[in-house]
Amino acid sequence: MAKERIVFVHGAGRFGAAAWPNQHKLALEYDCLFMKRPGGDGSFAADADALAELLGEGGHVVAHHDGAVPAMLAAVAHPDTVRSLTLFEPACLSLTRDLPATERYVAAHAGEASPVWEAPLHIVPGVPTLVVTGAWEPLYEEIAGYLATTGAVHVHAAGDHRPQDSAQGHQALVDFIRVHSL
Repeated sequence: MAKERIVFVHGAGRFGAAAWPNQHKLALEYDCLFMKRPGGDGSFAADADALAELLGEGGHVVAHHDGAVPAMLAAVAHPDTVRSLTLFEPACLSLTRDLPATERYVAAHAGEASPVWEAPLHIVPGVPTLVVTGAWEPLYEEIAGYLATTGAVHVHAAGDHRPQDSAQGHQALVDFIRVHSL
């Protein structure tokens, strides 16, 4: 029997496998693909298309920071192929554009190229979603709180902006994927 697929979508900074150092061990149990987003600075649609192609027949999607934007776009466009969606510190600012922490962030970053708060995001209906935050920054807590009102599970883990690097964050991912595996 073939292993279930997990596609990891990096945020800003590190990319590919380097963005997911604690998740390499999942390759013993799953078919892990560590995406390098082809869209570069802000082409979220191109990244979502590339992600959908990597998913093939289906699998789990795990994303960090602004990688959550193409992950959500792909899940909305292809909910039949996304078995679960895990978002670490998601920068899904267009969902919370009118909330206080997001408004402050947008005001402080006005004029940036490819602003993440303009991504055309929608809630992902029917796709089990886990949001993991480091409980250090009101912006990500605001986004996670919003997603929780739509049915997502929200947990806190150590690790500040990279909770996936903590044992607690990694275990939350593993537990969530196991619950939603075939």
